[in-house]
Amino acid sequence: MLCIPITADTNEKALQDVQETSQLADVIEIRLDYIANPDLEMLLRHRPKPIIATCRPTREGGRFDGPEEVRIKLLEQAVELGAEFVDIEHDSIQQLHKRGKAKVIISYHNFKETPANLKEIYARLSDSTANIVKIVTTANDITDNLKVFRLLEEVGARHAVPLHGNGKPLIAFCMGELGLISRILAPKYGSYLTFGSLDVGKESAPGQLTAREMLGVYHVDKINQETALYGLIGNPVGHSLGPYIHNAAFRELGINAVYLPFKVENLREFVQGFKGLKVQGYSVTIPHKEAIVPLLDGLDPLAREIGAVNTVVNKAGNLMGYNTDSTAALRELEEGLGDLRNKKVLLIGAGGAARAIAFGLKKKGADVTLINRTEDRARRLAQELGCHYRRFEDVTKIDGEVLINTTSVGMYPKTDVSPVPPEALRPGMWVFDIVYNPLQTCLLKEAEERGCRTLDGLRMFLYQA
Repeated sequence: MLCIPITADTNEKALQDVQETSQLADVIEIRLDYIANPDLEMLLRHRPKPIIATCRPTREGGRFDGPEEVRIKLLEQAVELGAEFVDIEHDSIQQLHKRGKAKVIISYHNFKETPANLKEIYARLSDSTANIVKIVTTANDITDNLKVFRLLEEVGARHAVPLHGNGKPLIAFCMGELGLISRILAPKYGSYLTFGSLDVGKESAPGQLTAREMLGVYHVDKINQETALYGLIGNPVGHSLGPYIHNAAFRELGINAVYLPFKVENLREFVQGFKGLKVQGYSVTIPHKEAIVPLLDGLDPLAREIGAVNTVVNKAGNLMGYNTDSTAALRELEEGLGDLRNKKVLLIGAGGAARAIAFGLKKKGADVTLINRTEDRARRLAQELGCHYRRFEDVTKIDGEVLINTTSVGMYPKTDVSPVPPEALRPGMWVFDIVYNPLQTCLLKEAEERGCRTLDGLRMFLYQA
C-alpha cells in the first residue's frame, strides 16, 4: 500500500492536500507536528482514505518541540475521533493509553546508519503492545538496502503461516538517496506500507519520491513478490531516463518487472551483495563500464575485445557482460554522416564509452584522435586501440571533420559547461554529444551557433538500451 504524508503547515492547506491525495494514496498520514494548532475533528471528518495520525518530536526528525504530554494528548484525541492508525515512537508507546479501534504503529528511526542488529530491533519492538512495527534507517551505501530486504523477507516468512510469538507486520525501508530503491521495492519484500510525497517539496523524510513517480514511473501498485528486477549501475544515476523508458516498456508489454537506478560507489561490494537479489540485468554507465569487467562471470566476444561493458545479463546466476555502446553510436553516426571510412574524428574522453566508440570507429576505417584532460589515460587508450592522441591544450589546433564528446561534461545538473572551448568548433564540422540529458547540451548549442551539424545522444541511448 502507498501512504502519502501530509506536511502542510495549516489546517486549511492540510485539508486541501488530504482531498488531493484521494486519487493516489491507499493510506494518508497527517503529520500533526507540521500544523500549528491542528483541528483534528475537521481533518478527520473529511478524510477520503484511512488516516495515520503522527506527531513526530524533534528528537525523531519531526517538528513538534512542545511538552510530551501535549503531543500524546493529540494522538489520543485522534484515536477518539476515529483515526484508523496512530504512529508513536518506540520510547513513547507506554504513554499512549487511549487506543480505541486504532491500530498502533510503533516507530524506530535511525538518521545516521542502517545498523546490523535490525532483527533485534524488530524483536524488541514486536514485544510491545503495538499492532505494526516500523523501522526506518539511513542508507550510507546502496548495500544497506539489503539488510532491510533480508529483515522484510524473514518477517514475511513468519507471516506466511499463522504468526508465531509476537511477530507483527513490518514497515521498513531506508532513507536518503541511496535508500530510494527500498521505497520502491518495499511491496516486493512484504513491507506493510511504503511512502511517497504529494509533490516535490512536500516530503516528510530524505529520499522520498513523489507518489506520482512511485505510481507513474515505477508502478509500485503493481510490484509483488514475482516482479523481476533490472536496473542501471552508475554514479550519478539521477539524470538517467532509463527508468522512464524501460518501465514504460515493461508496462506496455505486460511484463512484471521494474527497472531501478542503482547509485553505486563500491562496485565490488555491490556486485557481490546484489547477486542474492537475482537481478536479471543491468545497464552500466559512468564510471563503471571498465571496472565491472573483472567482476563478471563471462564476457561476450565483442565486450572482451573492447574491454568495456554497458550491459549485464544474469544467465542462471552467472553475470555475463556485453557492449552495445559501440554499435549504437556507429548506427547514429552512419545515419548522419554515411560512410565513416577515412573520416578524421576527434574523440573527447578516455573512459568506457570512449573505448567502445573509438574501437568501432577504427573498425570502420576512421582516423581517430583521442583527447582527455588526463593525458596519460588518452595515451594508454590510444596505444591499446591504435589511435592517435593529443594533449587537451591542442584541441583548438586539430583539423577534424567530426568531434565526439564521450564524457559527462554538460550532463544534468551541470548543464552550463562544455567539454571543449568554442574555438574547437568549425563551420561544417559534425558534433556528436552522447549526453542525452539535456537533449541540447551546451556543446551542441555552441556547435550550432558556429555552423556545425549536430547529433544528440538520445538515439544512441535508445539504440543501446
